[in-house]
Amino acid sequence: MARIAAPGSRDRILRTAGDLFYRHGVRAVGMNRVIEAAGCGKNLLYTHFPSKDDLVAAYLRACRAVRDRDSAAARADLGDDDPAARLRALVAEIAASTTRPDFRGCAFRMYLTEFPQDEGEPAQVARNYLRDTRAEIDDLVARLDVADPGQLADRIWLIVEGVYASAARTDSATASAAAIRLVDDLLAAAVPR
Repeated sequence: MARIAAPGSRDRILRTAGDLFYRHGVRAVGMNRVIEAAGCGKNLLYTHFPSKDDLVAAYLRACRAVRDRDSAAARADLGDDDPAARLRALVAEIAASTTRPDFRGCAFRMYLTEFPQDEGEPAQVARNYLRDTRAEIDDLVARLDVADPGQLADRIWLIVEGVYASAARTDSATASAAAIRLVDDLLAAAVPR
C-alpha cells in the first residue's frame, strides 16, 4: 500500500529548497541535498516536484507571491489616483527589501544570471516577473503628464536595477536612500506642478 504524504510536506520541501537555492544558488543545490535538508524521501520529493525545473519554478513562483504581497501591502493606502506616489512607494519598497540583513539579491535576477540562456519554466517565471515589474513602472509613468514618459520610465528602471546591484555593498542603506531621492528628483523635474 502506498503511503500518503503528510499534510504540509510539499510546502516544507519548497521552503527548504527555496532557502537552499537563495543562499547557495540553484546550480549548486542538487535534489539529493534538498532531500537531505528537508528530511524527506526521494519518492516524496519527486511526487510533488517531478524535476528540478519544477521545483525551481515553484520556488520562483513562491518568491513572486511574497514580493506581490509585500508590494501590495506597502502601497495599500495610496489608492490609484496618484501615480507619482505609487512610483515613489514602489522604489521605496524595493529599496527597503534590499537592506534586510538576509538579503543577498533578487531571486529572479540571480536565477537569470546563473542560467542566462535558459528558456524553461523557471526562466519564464523570472522573466515574467521582471517584465511585469517594468510594465508597472511604464504604466504609472504613462499616467503622469510628462514630455517623455519612455525616458522617465527607463531612468526609474535603471534606478531599480542599481538598487539591486548595490545591495551587496556595506553601504546599501545609503544607496537605497539615494535611489529614493533620485526618483523624487526625477519626478519633481518631470511632473508639472
